[in-house]
Amino acid sequence: MKYVEFTVHTTDLGEELVSDILWKYQNYGVAVCSVKDVIELTENRRETFDYIDEGLFDFQEGISLVKSYYDIDKADDIKRLIMQDFELLKLNAQGNINIGSLELLERIVDGDDWIEIWRKHYRPIHFGKITICPRWLEPNTTNQVVYIDSNAAFGTGEHETTSMCLEYLQNNIKEGQVVVDVGTGSGILGLCAAKLGAKKVFMTDNDQVAVDAAKHNAEINNVSQICTVVNTDLLTDVEIKGDIVVANITADVLRILGTTIKEYLKENSIVILSGILKSRLTEIIDYYTDLGLKLVDSKVQGEWSAVVMSH
Repeated sequence: MKYVEFTVHTTDLGEELVSDILWKYQNYGVAVCSVKDVIELTENRRETFDYIDEGLFDFQEGISLVKSYYDIDKADDIKRLIMQDFELLKLNAQGNINIGSLELLERIVDGDDWIEIWRKHYRPIHFGKITICPRWLEPNTTNQVVYIDSNAAFGTGEHETTSMCLEYLQNNIKEGQVVVDVGTGSGILGLCAAKLGAKKVFMTDNDQVAVDAAKHNAEINNVSQICTVVNTDLLTDVEIKGDIVVANITADVLRILGTTIKEYLKENSIVILSGILKSRLTEIIDYYTDLGLKLVDSKVQGEWSAVVMSH
């Protein structure tokens, strides 16, 4: 079977935003190729390569390519929807974040070829006590392993926002706690909480595709009895109180949902917030402080930041 491959030119700052849009319209997966990652790999491991093409370093470091795949008979209609979303993204990003040209290229590929190529890009990723691993691989580790299937929204944890959340989650979670994962996506943070000892994890997203992916990933990790995944915008449904609430979204959404997120918090609980550009970190801290929360810690990686606040 043949598919249409879309390749979008963006930046390392825009790759996650672009990925979210591309993968709204399919469930085959999204692959990101970042020049930054190539340079980091070669700089850190030059001694392990017999030969490096120095032409790799001729590219602008901030460039990223995001690829996704669509059924050939639906690709034209989906492309129109994607371009509409890109126009809105450009409007929202203007003056705040460099997302690049968002030029979209397309080509027809054979299904078997791209699936195998796509899978070859992924390897287990280790974060302290947790290893994130594609389902088709078996990692050699004593860590708790969270498997993510290939047909899901493949949030791997590599992005700074996710890795900072994972670090804060591991440092703060205690056995038997209740965790709420707001905007769960593929479910990585909620699944990690379950593997780290949470007795109940409540995972929410307003995208049904993400909800289906998170449910599927909970099943393959044998934590469905712990994880409840719900399609909700969080504005009306407050059904649970958490010892930890984690929300890796965007600064704008964190402001919109701030009062609702607070309603999910028990007394003496914490909230872990990320998806925040470092230029807006102080704004988000001030906003949640005004809601009655107290700053515990914050950190910055690259252009992104994360914060822990207590209730």
